Amino acid sequence: MRDIILNSLANTYSYEAYRTRLQSLLAEGKSSGDEQSEDLFHYSELNETRMNRLDKTIKITPENQAFLAHLETEYIWLVLSEGWCGDAAQILPIIDKMADFSNKIELSIVFRDEKPELMNLYLTNGGRSIPKLLIINKNTLEVVADWGPRPEQAIKLIVDYKAKFGIVDEIAKTELQMWYLHDKGISTQNEIIELLAH
Repeated sequence: MRDIILNSLANTYSYEAYRTRLQSLLAEGKSSGDEQSEDLFHYSELNETRMNRLDKTIKITPENQAFLAHLETEYIWLVLSEGWCGDAAQILPIIDKMADFSNKIELSIVFRDEKPELMNLYLTNGGRSIPKLLIINKNTLEVVADWGPRPEQAIKLIVDYKAKFGIVDEIAKTELQMWYLHDKGISTQNEIIELLAH
């Protein structure tokens, strides 16, 4: 496992570089990842707009800012992501803003489909769900916690919808995006802070 972490850390993107790579792919008419389709390209375009908006509007709460500013341990936050993923588009700008409030956090991003061996260590109910945040002690390279692919309330929303209707369709995806809009990133922040506090 340590070898997989080391290998993954050897080829990562900063948030800015990740965004630039996604923009380059969109300019070529592509989405990130192994699979290419009109739908994935469409989602990638939507997500580009979402991330641009969230970069400007997302706020880290004063309590969470204070907590992050006083971290004693140095961490690498390694995130598995892809440009077509709606949850990643909602969550990565929050994680990036959180990392900005601490000189103890180094944010690194990898594309899920480029790191299958890492993704397979952190499956969600057997699936390769993203985004996935791995909180790594920078000195020991031990993964001390992992989080994702979405906040608990958002997970519940999708589980309940699927139980009721048997599928996750466009209506469910729209409801999920509305949930993110109203939550303003608070749940994501609080759940990650809770992991760091233990």
